[in-house]
Amino acid sequence: MNTKQNVIPVFMAVDNNYIPFLGVSLKSLIDNSSRENNYEIKILYTNASEENQKKIKAYEKENVSIEFVNLSHKLKEIEDKLYTRNYFSNTTYFRLFIPELYPEYDKAVYIDSDTVTLADIAELYNTEMGDNLIAGIPDGAVQAIPIFQEYVEKVVGVADYNNYFNAGIIVMNLKALREYKFQDKFLYMLSKIKFEVAQDQDYMNRLCKGRVKLLGFEWNRMPAMGEQNGELKLIHYNLGCKPWYFDNVLYQEYFWKYAKETEFYDEIKEMEKDYTEADKEKDDANSSKLIELAKKEADCVGDDRINRR
Repeated sequence: MNTKQNVIPVFMAVDNNYIPFLGVSLKSLIDNSSRENNYEIKILYTNASEENQKKIKAYEKENVSIEFVNLSHKLKEIEDKLYTRNYFSNTTYFRLFIPELYPEYDKAVYIDSDTVTLADIAELYNTEMGDNLIAGIPDGAVQAIPIFQEYVEKVVGVADYNNYFNAGIIVMNLKALREYKFQDKFLYMLSKIKFEVAQDQDYMNRLCKGRVKLLGFEWNRMPAMGEQNGELKLIHYNLGCKPWYFDNVLYQEYFWKYAKETEFYDEIKEMEKDYTEADKEKDDANSSKLIELAKKEADCVGDDRINRR
C-alpha cells in the first residue's frame, strides 16, 4: 500500500447475522472509491466467524485494507449497563469507543452496514469539521414522525429536532472527541440516564449537542423519508426499509445492483424468501412499540420549548 497517499479511515460494526449486508455495503463503497486514496477499513465485532471474515477480506485491493477488530474485551467492561431493543445488538455501541481505541487517527468516518455508497466516501471524510465533534445528517425517521420530534427535543434535549443527527453515517472528529473526554462522559451518563428509544444515538446527540455540523441528506438518504429531490450519495436502509425482506423499498435497485456482484446474493435472496408474514407482523409491532415508547417518555417530561423559541 502506498503510504504517501491520503489515508481515509472507515469504521463499521457487524455480527455474523449481518455479514451478507456488510458485503454489499463494502462492495458499493470500494467500487466508488478513488485510486488517489488509501482506505483503511476497520470492522468492529464480537461475533464473526473466521470463514465470514475471510470472505469479507477478499474485498481488499492495493489501496483498500480491511481489518476485523474484536471488541469482546471492551464490551465485557460495560455490557451489564447497555440496553438494546428489538433486532439491535450491542454492536450499535461500538462507534462510541473509536476515539480512544484509535489515537493514531484524528478523524474517521463511521458507516452502518445496511447502506449502499454511491460516491467516494473520501468526499464525506474531507468534510471541514472546525471545532465540531461530529458531522452528521438529520435523522430521516425523526423528520418524518412528529412523536420522535417531540421525544428528541424533550427527552434527549436537543434544541430543535432538525439538529438531531442519525448516528449511522457520521464523520467523527476523533482528536476533538478525545480532548472532550467523550468516552468518560458517555460512561458517566450511561450510569445516570437510560435512553431506550435510539440508545447510543441518543447518547451521542446529548453529549455532542452544540458541536455538530449538519450535512445534506444526500449522504444519508433513508427510504422511510419517501421520494426526495437532490443527489444520492449514500442510501441507508434503516428501520423497516430492508430490500432483502420487501420488494417495494425505495432505492432497492441500488442494493440489488451491488448484491448481485457479491457471493452473498443467493444467501440474501433466501432470506427474502424465508421472511414470513408473521415476521412482518412482529417487525411492525416492534415499530409501533418504539413509537409508543417515545410518546410515553416524552409525556413524562415537562415542556418548556415555547419559552426557548
